[in-house]
Amino acid sequence: MRDEALTINGEAMRTADRFAVINPGDGSIAGYASNAGRAELDRAVAAARDAFPGWSRKPDEELRAACTAVAGQINDNTEELARLVTLEQGKPLNGPGSRWEIGAAAAWAEHTAGLALPPRVLQDDDDGRVELYRRPLGVVGSITPWNFPVLIAVWHMLPALRTGNTVVIKPSPYTPLATTRLVELMNEVLPAGVVNIVTGDDGMDSLGAAMSAHAGIRKIVFTGSCATGKAVMRSAAETMKRLTLELGGNDAGIVLPDADPGAIAEDLFWGAFINNGQTCAAMKRLYVHDSIHDDVCDALVEVARNVPVGPGLDEGSILGPIQNRMQFDKVKRLVEDAGSRGRVLLGGAPGDGLFFPPTIVSGLANGDPLVDEEQFGPVLPVIRYSEVEDAVAAANDSPNGLGGSLWSADVESARRMALRLECGSVWINKHGAIQPNAPFGGVKQSGLGVEFGEEGLAEYTDIQVVLS
Repeated sequence: MRDEALTINGEAMRTADRFAVINPGDGSIAGYASNAGRAELDRAVAAARDAFPGWSRKPDEELRAACTAVAGQINDNTEELARLVTLEQGKPLNGPGSRWEIGAAAAWAEHTAGLALPPRVLQDDDDGRVELYRRPLGVVGSITPWNFPVLIAVWHMLPALRTGNTVVIKPSPYTPLATTRLVELMNEVLPAGVVNIVTGDDGMDSLGAAMSAHAGIRKIVFTGSCATGKAVMRSAAETMKRLTLELGGNDAGIVLPDADPGAIAEDLFWGAFINNGQTCAAMKRLYVHDSIHDDVCDALVEVARNVPVGPGLDEGSILGPIQNRMQFDKVKRLVEDAGSRGRVLLGGAPGDGLFFPPTIVSGLANGDPLVDEEQFGPVLPVIRYSEVEDAVAAANDSPNGLGGSLWSADVESARRMALRLECGSVWINKHGAIQPNAPFGGVKQSGLGVEFGEEGLAEYTDIQVVLS
């Protein structure tokens, strides 16, 4: 059983106070983590600030090489990291589970290492020369969630490092073990103080709030709920921090009448149920044309009933438990309410512990809690519509706007319709397929800024213009 320490200035540091990390698959203790407070946070920020001048002045090729070395560390320790993720998060090793997450983290790190923001010449003529430079900010504070603990940590930290910033990261108290080990591995190939980690069992109530208000941190990158994102904005205002906030989504999919239910059923299922539905960009509500509604429901049920659900360390499991009791209770409440309003086609009854079977519900509409709220669990409401205009309006009728999808045999027509959806990403005949070269972010209350690609890299910099 792991007993993880903080890493501050390249050194392991254990606090007297520890907290247990629970395995959601069986309720056992997966390990222990240090319970840091303001003193440890101040030390971590000071270490990152001291490391910043040397790190930020490194030539671009050295920053690239360092990020490539981090990718190598992840690749070389895939199985160890994957098992830690499974123990604390619950997702299976196989399928789109922990091994997939660690593989994706390594690939993302490698891709980010290859990005660059070279100087741009805006003007060079008889009237003068104007050059635009991207300069690192300083210390970046990263606050990560519990659904993809290693992958999202890489999404936050690698662009910061690639652009010459230093980092203090605070993982979710539900899933600190794999991230702590990741930071240990990174410190084997990075200078002391460049990446530091603090862990605590209080969520955003103390340590996270202290980070977002800390005068020594220039930027906060946060992935999590809309409510917490708003709290981060409020506490960051006094120091005018830069912010990247990837917040909640209630993504809608629209199946157009020309779609083939059998051909799209498996992709529909994984668009909604990847990571047991515990994914910001998963499909949370599905609008299906009346002419194929029943066929789509039947095809989805057939796919869902054949997906193995079980403990994450069981090599045969493809879906695991819900990660924590609070989220389980929310899913249970929404499904119970939906059962009184519509028809549960599959699932609906909680299993043992935190296990909840894939659940598909029909007969609901906008205004019903399961449609309006982000369930963040293994449940999909399927909503019948007759007019495409009504489906687009219903999909847009949400304070969120992270992602959306259109399902059609006519891809060109679907691309045109995509521009009418009020969300940051629109997928055609797939959902949630984020990739490292495509900027990703939300509109409306789903966040600020973008991640990935050169646009995401630029979020970790200030612009400096030199005129001569």
